Amino acid sequence: MGVFLALLPLLPMPTTATLKLPAKELSLPVIVGSEGEQAVDISKLRADSGFITYDDGFGNTGSCQSDITFIDGDVGILRYRGYPIEQLAEHSNFVETAYLVINGELPNTTARRRFGDLLRDHAPVHADMEHLFQGFPMGSHPMAILSALLNSLGCYYPHLATNNPSEDLANFEEASAIAISKVRTIAAMSYRKSHGLPYIYPKSTLPYCENFLHMMFSRPGEDYTPTPEVVAALNLFLLLHADHEQNCSTSTVRMVASSGANMFASTAAGVCALWGPLHGGANMAVLGMLESIHAEGDDGTKFVEAAKSGKGGHRLMGFGHRVYKNYDPRAKIIKASFDKALASLGIKDDPLLNIARRLEDAALKDEYFLARKLYPNVDFYSGLIMRALGIPQNMFTVMFAIGRMPGWIAHWREVAANPKNKIYRPRQIYVGKTKRDYLAIEKRA
Repeated sequence: MGVFLALLPLLPMPTTATLKLPAKELSLPVIVGSEGEQAVDISKLRADSGFITYDDGFGNTGSCQSDITFIDGDVGILRYRGYPIEQLAEHSNFVETAYLVINGELPNTTARRRFGDLLRDHAPVHADMEHLFQGFPMGSHPMAILSALLNSLGCYYPHLATNNPSEDLANFEEASAIAISKVRTIAAMSYRKSHGLPYIYPKSTLPYCENFLHMMFSRPGEDYTPTPEVVAALNLFLLLHADHEQNCSTSTVRMVASSGANMFASTAAGVCALWGPLHGGANMAVLGMLESIHAEGDDGTKFVEAAKSGKGGHRLMGFGHRVYKNYDPRAKIIKASFDKALASLGIKDDPLLNIARRLEDAALKDEYFLARKLYPNVDFYSGLIMRALGIPQNMFTVMFAIGRMPGWIAHWREVAANPKNKIYRPRQIYVGKTKRDYLAIEKRA
């Protein structure tokens, strides 16, 4: 006998669904989100029937109810706390958007000033933390350093990392400011450590993005001064990555948070998840693709034709998106800023950039790509922006982590503040050996 699930049209928006199992029929509640999304609530399925659901990769599973970010990939919508990403990109900046994502509302003048003061005050790391950097070998990956140092913040601020959600929430404002501010300082220090450069300390007079670039690229006695277009591009890059609903790293943060773990431990786990090439490595893959095309003496024309034919294992990186079945709204926004930043840096004739533009042109005009909706996504442009700013490829994912920190913090808070929270504990379908008896070693084959 089969298993059937049918929504009952009791109302314009159904309130129950019927699940027909081999031996019984269940009526399951239907949850409706504020944007009309529908989900069948199976939280009591195992208790009522002995069945569980199987959804490898959780692509059809809603793991939580969240009021932080809304995505409609079919039509290319992304909103933080209800605000369209296009409006935030035009009128806001990363720090203000971080406040919005974390706290749920845009700050007034007083709140914005206080948040900025907290970020400025918490920019330096504890002097003892410098010794932790010295313990890493030369050339250590910045993501490994970032994860370890973020986790260590709980040692330097134990009152913010009690692993008691109510106590940690009582100090949430301070903890969130420390995480947002110090992530850029740790990132810059990890970059300089991996290159054998002396550390550059933050300046209290510089805004968030300018301070990060100062800590990255200044030299002793010679400050780095970025162009306004470069600052705007970095601001936009971080803003566009502030949150993206239940992705791999955010779901990891929520899972760790569900155990009662503190914010620093939970976000450090998010860094580890983001480090994986299938999640945070997309913009690096774009650069790798462009470098490979260039090394073969191709201007991109042959690569496009090979990708269309499906031969030779050629795969276009940075085109299409798992979530967005239409144009990635972030790509439209970041492209204009990217062009301005390149112009301000005087970059006109770069071989990889020329190849990228040829690929972009094909994707926007060729019927093959248009029919399959393989438009350039945010990773296509963000990798090129990072390269233009002089940020090495092994730092790309670190930049992603800086931008995503507000979202991780907001999701940690959502889990920690949930009075009905219970530890995340997925089930499995066991496919291993059935029961067998132990054999003495001399009887084993």
